[in-house]
Amino acid sequence: MSRFIGAIDQGTTSSRFIVFDRAGATIAMAQKEHAQIFPQPGWVEHDPGEIWRNTQAVITQALAGAGLTARDLAAVGITNQRETTVLWDRANGQPVHNALVWQDTRVDPMVAEFSRHGGQDRFRAQTGLPLASYFSALNLRWLLDNVPGVRARAAAGDLAFGTIDAWLLWNLCGQHVTDATNASRTMLMNLATLEWDDRLLAAFDIPRAALPRIVSSSDIYGEAAGVLAGVKVAGILGDQHAALVGQACFRPGEAKNTYGTGCFLLMHTGEAPIVSRAGLLTTVAYRFGDAAPCYALEGSVAIAGALVQWLRDNLHMIPSSDAVEALANSVTDNGDVYIVPAFSGLYAPYWRADARGVIAGLTRFANAGHIARAALEATAYQTADVLDAMAKDSGIALAELRVDGGMTVNQTLMQFQADMLGTGVVRPACIETTALGAAYAAGLAVGYWAGTDDLRRNWAVDRRWVPAMAAGDRARLRGAWAKAVERSFGWKD
Repeated sequence: MSRFIGAIDQGTTSSRFIVFDRAGATIAMAQKEHAQIFPQPGWVEHDPGEIWRNTQAVITQALAGAGLTARDLAAVGITNQRETTVLWDRANGQPVHNALVWQDTRVDPMVAEFSRHGGQDRFRAQTGLPLASYFSALNLRWLLDNVPGVRARAAAGDLAFGTIDAWLLWNLCGQHVTDATNASRTMLMNLATLEWDDRLLAAFDIPRAALPRIVSSSDIYGEAAGVLAGVKVAGILGDQHAALVGQACFRPGEAKNTYGTGCFLLMHTGEAPIVSRAGLLTTVAYRFGDAAPCYALEGSVAIAGALVQWLRDNLHMIPSSDAVEALANSVTDNGDVYIVPAFSGLYAPYWRADARGVIAGLTRFANAGHIARAALEATAYQTADVLDAMAKDSGIALAELRVDGGMTVNQTLMQFQADMLGTGVVRPACIETTALGAAYAAGLAVGYWAGTDDLRRNWAVDRRWVPAMAAGDRARLRGAWAKAVERSFGWKD
């Protein structure tokens, strides 16, 4: 058997290829950023062609850098930014428009119109999701309604819709499929059946002929051509679901939080979906082969690491993202400054599309250090809000929170996170859990790993943070944060 497993990790800001061994250790990695396209305020697009070119480039670079070839890989898995919507021509493989990114808010008027007839939760029972610009259905509808000629071509079966996983798989091996985790984020799949729902398709006016086939998260979909010629593509997981798998959260009640462009907390809830009453999403956690699907509750935060990027790129306060911690530590506290990064509205548990970003509590005492600290703390406050909602829905108070993603190298943020949660925060030895989860899914499909017990044995603790703040101080800070959040509401009609 080939020695390693590969994972394509296609994220909101970059594409990566990582090679893992049987112990889950990283053998090779390459990464390349792609352009963020902002045609209008609130509009966010990616070039699908650039994403595919970058994916090929990082595969080639990672393999060459480690002296490997495609023959050294037993299989490859895909993990991807979720909800981002691509529509392409089946005949020539060319997109008909830039991809509409999950952060895009151009369909807010459609969200409001649909909500007027049945409320924001009118489709929650079938999909586990509230009406929001976040999900794919209305973005696909926008493409069908606004790009000349595409609706008729989609209805005729000439165009293919997919999230980024489907786009990559099409280019790798010519198959038009998506897995259940990504399908569960389109607002077109029924959570109970794991099939496209005719009532939802009719409500959103989406032609079935354009949709991919829904498959398991761990199965052999085909053999790749090109840079991965002959390698089985055998795993697909949306990025946050992949991180849940990479964190070995296979038991109900186990939870992880990924700190990336956004911030995403998922808790495994077992083989039955829990419909949230506290502003969370119900989603497919994963489905391995023919086994029953497992479900999760999710709290999604739109802006986490992206706020640090904003300080770097828009305000030019820091030369690089990793410089934010030193700047934040130049002051002893936030100086009563709070940043609510509602750049595209607020997601869980608020779901306020009318919210916009605010910086509250400014005085002449405030300096760049206070702004930097407030930016880091915003991620911890949003996570704490989500965890409160999760405990309310599930009845489970977490003993610890498993964390991963690029921001977990920030010691100041992780300690503040533990302080705001009042519970332990644990970072695993491998923080590349998103790519690792995709590798696990692919490896299980080809027998590289025998089962989830093998994956649990790979999980190990690198660092643990415990709360060090008095309960009274925690309550005061979170109270001020709640006041700042309220100030962000109602900005956009």
